[in-house]
Amino acid sequence: MLRTALRNVLAHKARLMMTALAVLLGVAFVAGTLIFSDTVGEAIKKASTKNLSGVAVSVKTLDDENAPVTGRGGKRTTALDDKLADTVRALPGVQSVRRNVTGTATLAGPDGIPIGNGWQNIAANFQPDKDGYDARYPLMTGRGPTAAGEMALDEATAKAAGHKVGDTVRFATDGPVLTKKLVGIVTTDDPQVTAGGSLALFDTATAQKMYLHPGQYDELVVGAAPGADQQALTAKVREVLPKKRAEATSGTELAAEQSQMIANKNESLSQTLLVFAGIALFVGVFIIANTFTMLISQRSREIALLRAIGASRRQVVRSVLAEAALLGLVSSAIGFALGAGLAVGLRAVLNANGAGFPNGPVIISPTAVLSALGIGVVVTVLAAWLPSRKAAKIAPVEALNTVEAPPAMRSLVIRNSLGAVITGAGVAIMFYVRALKEADADDLPIAMAGAMVTLTGVTILAPLLSRPLVSLAGVVTTRLFGISGKLAKENALRNPRRTAATASALMIGLTLITGMTVVGNSAQRAMDEMTTRGLKADFKVGTSTYIGLDPALTRKVAAVPGVEAAVPLSYEAFQASDTFLSVHGTDLATVGEVARLDFISGSLAHAGANDIAVSRTSAKENGLHTGDTLDGTFIEGKKAKLKIVGVYEDNEVIGSTIGAASLVESHLTSPKVDELLIKTEGGRTGDELEKPIRHALGDSPLLKVQDHADLRKENAGDIETVIYVSYGLLGMAVLIAVVGVVNTLAMSVFERTREIGMLRAIGLARGGIKQMVRLESVVIALFGACLGIGVGVFLSWAAGNLVSEGLPTYELLLPWGRLALFVLIALVVGVLAALWPARRAARLNMLEAIGAQ
Repeated sequence: MLRTALRNVLAHKARLMMTALAVLLGVAFVAGTLIFSDTVGEAIKKASTKNLSGVAVSVKTLDDENAPVTGRGGKRTTALDDKLADTVRALPGVQSVRRNVTGTATLAGPDGIPIGNGWQNIAANFQPDKDGYDARYPLMTGRGPTAAGEMALDEATAKAAGHKVGDTVRFATDGPVLTKKLVGIVTTDDPQVTAGGSLALFDTATAQKMYLHPGQYDELVVGAAPGADQQALTAKVREVLPKKRAEATSGTELAAEQSQMIANKNESLSQTLLVFAGIALFVGVFIIANTFTMLISQRSREIALLRAIGASRRQVVRSVLAEAALLGLVSSAIGFALGAGLAVGLRAVLNANGAGFPNGPVIISPTAVLSALGIGVVVTVLAAWLPSRKAAKIAPVEALNTVEAPPAMRSLVIRNSLGAVITGAGVAIMFYVRALKEADADDLPIAMAGAMVTLTGVTILAPLLSRPLVSLAGVVTTRLFGISGKLAKENALRNPRRTAATASALMIGLTLITGMTVVGNSAQRAMDEMTTRGLKADFKVGTSTYIGLDPALTRKVAAVPGVEAAVPLSYEAFQASDTFLSVHGTDLATVGEVARLDFISGSLAHAGANDIAVSRTSAKENGLHTGDTLDGTFIEGKKAKLKIVGVYEDNEVIGSTIGAASLVESHLTSPKVDELLIKTEGGRTGDELEKPIRHALGDSPLLKVQDHADLRKENAGDIETVIYVSYGLLGMAVLIAVVGVVNTLAMSVFERTREIGMLRAIGLARGGIKQMVRLESVVIALFGACLGIGVGVFLSWAAGNLVSEGLPTYELLLPWGRLALFVLIALVVGVLAALWPARRAARLNMLEAIGAQ
């Protein structure tokens, strides 16, 4: 029986090729994900280890609530100074102490756009030895900075900014633009920099002047003498540190922390990719099961003969499963090789888009090999299990008398009943989710379970649903294409199970794509509306590092020709009882020009210094009403009695609470403007006003000057990115579904060889045969598309409750254009999938086909 299984695989290579392709693609996805995770994780780990090389103990300052902060943006005061550094250096077992100053510095690129990625734009002090070199930052060209007007950059940052040694570099740390001469370019293995950040280096005195105070440091890196015990040395260092103002961590602990952070960072991406790989394999199950069902049907005479000469039912089952296992093993091996290439390509694509993964060799672990091969074989065998049982149950005499017996009515009744029960359960769960009054992320697993149950039930019911839908499509094909269209409809209806299994693969992919598209499109529209609904201003100005703007700049912007009003907003948080609120301080006399405030009760017309208004949602959540008085405790510890003088409709621009600018300013350690709302004459936007506004604000690379379009893009851009990434990943499932349609049609043509010969004999031309097969493919594809889009829209409607809680403006909006595109894609899939089977059917020799057994 094993030899028979091997012979069957070799005898039906062409018929099994498409099935092998489905397994291959799914396994490639799984293998690529596992290899990518291992490769990137190991590369980052090695980079982190190299970055921590020579670190025996790291001493860092702890936040001190009593430490003074001076200047806008604030200079930090730390407990790490030269005296403490000298004390640590004198400890037994200490070989060196590196004294680090760190901060942030954002460079302006050639087009004025900031270089790097926010808080990953690191600034540090260059610490040369007696020869002028710093082992942590090896020089490529030039020298290290030694004076206040000098700086160095890492290679990637210098290249991105278009700088070379001798150029003048423009950058900002906390607002005003600074310029320094570039005297050196260095290399670094710091993962924070290589993952999309930037590095600016200054001499120690200059770095302290910008970020700390003279003689102070952010970190002391202790190097151990040869033979010194790291843990013992860490304990000694801890003994000399000021209590509650500094902490010491061993190099081993730092490495473990970084490894855990790396694992956590990669885990979400890997899990997402594996989910899509699972979807691809799930779709492949339908194709594999369909293929083996058809192969067994075609080999029923052969199986009957085996049974007649003594083969038991168990042996027949084993033979089919052995055939499936062999197919799965070969396909998985090829898929694994393809997955390795996919992993390399994925890293290159992500790096090209700014991911910043470090270089390193491709890591192929035994776990990845065994998992990918095992999954491929198990999925193939499981998919072939039901067809193998069906083969074993065929009576020898019955199989010898007929090539293909119609499905038993009893089995269809059972299937339809089971499908109805499961679909009903899934729909009930989704209606429960829809009815939840305060749905949140905790209800997501329930919604996902309901979606899976619904999709499973519809898949089981697909043969029953195929009859009315295919018949409806057949009316159109018959009227448009005559006899070819009618034959196509009859062929699709001939075996509802096969048609359903073929269409289900496409249905699953389109269900997921439709659901994500509808939810994503609706959420994007809601974000757009929420972002700009309460905004009358034409520009919103802030900083990328949230350090705020100098209040004096407001007057400069207001003086720019074309600017009608410039209204500042400053934030400060306070606690009232168990509630934390953030009050937005502004000029109450002019805020109505840049923001829409619709009051439900009260107003700000006669608001005093300690009067505030709250949003409708905030008032509802905290039981607040106009006329109430709150005992507020602000962040810096000062208290104030705050009277609520009004309640307004929710406004994303103003936030939960609004008050006078003087209220917020009295609780800030240094005056600042967090956002500046600018109203222009005639609603003008674009570069004609953005550039003068930037110039008035000092052309700092930290500035974010955004009009309505920029705000929409910033707030909804991530949603669109997720949608398009999902399209790409789910495209794999659709591709596998296309393979399934091709496979089904090709094998169906083989089954109908004699029938096609008879059609040719009675006058149906080759073109008519091609048209018949193509229309059958299109009908099956449209059936899958209708089911997929319908189920996807229902699931997105039911699950929309989860999104609407976080987006009050959310409402279901069907993207008719994209849904029409999905239908068009299904039509194209049907036509393309039929090209080879239709051509093969049309080229059959008439006489040989009629005489085929």
